[in-house]
Amino acid sequence: MNTASQSVQVNGTAVELTAFEYKVLEYLMLRAGEVISKSELSDHIYEEESDRDSNVLEVLVARLRRKLDPDRVLQPIETLRGRGYRFNLEPSGRTLA
Repeated sequence: MNTASQSVQVNGTAVELTAFEYKVLEYLMLRAGEVISKSELSDHIYEEESDRDSNVLEVLVARLRRKLDPDRVLQPIETLRGRGYRFNLEPSGRTLA
């Protein structure tokens, strides 16, 4: 992830993300290993007075998983039922940059 250009690459290949997808991924990656609650993540991506849909985060995370890990090898975003999400990438030959 390059925060200056707001771009993401997986194994040297650029991944196209929407603004909301990027915000979610950046927040999770900058706090890698930490459990981030849905409400904390929601507070980060939405403006204070915005109407929040409870399913939007699940959709964004699902799209990120498909885009970042189409073969389901890396599994970079972990769901912790009732607690939130965690960016948790084990060292391997493939990288997310």
